[in-house]
Amino acid sequence: MVLPNLAITNFFRKLKDPRVKRRRRHLLLDIIAIAICAVIAGSDDWQQIETFGKHRVVWLKQFLQLPNGVPSHDTFERVFDRIDPAAFQACFRDWVKSLCDALGVKHIAIDGKTLCGSRSGKLKALHLVSAWAADNQLTLGQVATDEKSNEITAIPQLLELLSLKGALVTIDAMGCQKDIAAKIVDRGGDYLLTVKDNQPTLFADIQDSFIRAHDTNFAGIETRTYTIIKNPTTLSQSDLWAELKVIGMCVSHRIVKDKESTDIRFFMGSRIASAKKYGQTLRGHWGIENILHWQLDVSFDEDSNRVTKRHGAENLALVRRLVLALLKRHPDKRSIACKRLAAALDTAFLEEVLTGNVKSGKV
Repeated sequence: MVLPNLAITNFFRKLKDPRVKRRRRHLLLDIIAIAICAVIAGSDDWQQIETFGKHRVVWLKQFLQLPNGVPSHDTFERVFDRIDPAAFQACFRDWVKSLCDALGVKHIAIDGKTLCGSRSGKLKALHLVSAWAADNQLTLGQVATDEKSNEITAIPQLLELLSLKGALVTIDAMGCQKDIAAKIVDRGGDYLLTVKDNQPTLFADIQDSFIRAHDTNFAGIETRTYTIIKNPTTLSQSDLWAELKVIGMCVSHRIVKDKESTDIRFFMGSRIASAKKYGQTLRGHWGIENILHWQLDVSFDEDSNRVTKRHGAENLALVRRLVLALLKRHPDKRSIACKRLAAALDTAFLEEVLTGNVKSGKV
């Protein structure tokens, strides 16, 4: 029986066990629960997960059945590599939905990250495209790119997994594609896409539109650090982009060690909003790099992780994202690394991270 303290595992109950029934010495739910607890407490690979389990077996037996004790690291590796990543993620989404229904999701940032340490033999490093609730700092889902493909094919698959109604979806220039824009609109969201010269006609049209606007002193156009043109009429292919309502320009002026530089970036969107709002949203988009991806590398050493088997690496990456959300949700002000150490040393703190129930006086 799984006690309420590990109720998060309830979201994984519907997951199909990939093993032959006669060879199941350990319960699937026990294996997943131990892995989640171990990663919270600082474990980054299968050997460390086994070590955590064996040192915390008395505590784990309060919540899990463990009919044959704690599985070996080989068992963790085999099971996680056989679990269907799509099915595993469906369970993860149920958990995320339970949080997001209460919080609401207004801004979804989409970006890719390569797990450099997952490269092995003829296999390239695993590349994952993640959706990040920027305001909630919560991973909503992930999709691995195909070996012979890139983010352009993975992003539509990821969008299919998400509830986009009312959300503003931001993607960098790789995702600036007509089909992607149309899919976001069709699923009830709005898009904000960075435009670079991978869309040469669009890039040139937007650039020319701002040159014309500059020549007329931006008459009637709202200007801050970000400048936007609403309902543009000067784009030659505007009808090819679903519900396109805004084009924008961001001018970044920097002085570093007496060296001055100016960078001009363009973007477009399907939602009528102020230049200030677009500026805030674009800055928020980089939270997926500066918060999610940076945190995974610094606090979880993800970029150096040597788990190379495809499904195992993808599923363990999803566990890390789930764990990061749990750790960030805990109100303790210490760093993620310190929270993981505290969870390793103090099972009461680990239980707080798992359940979200913080005892008074603990923070």
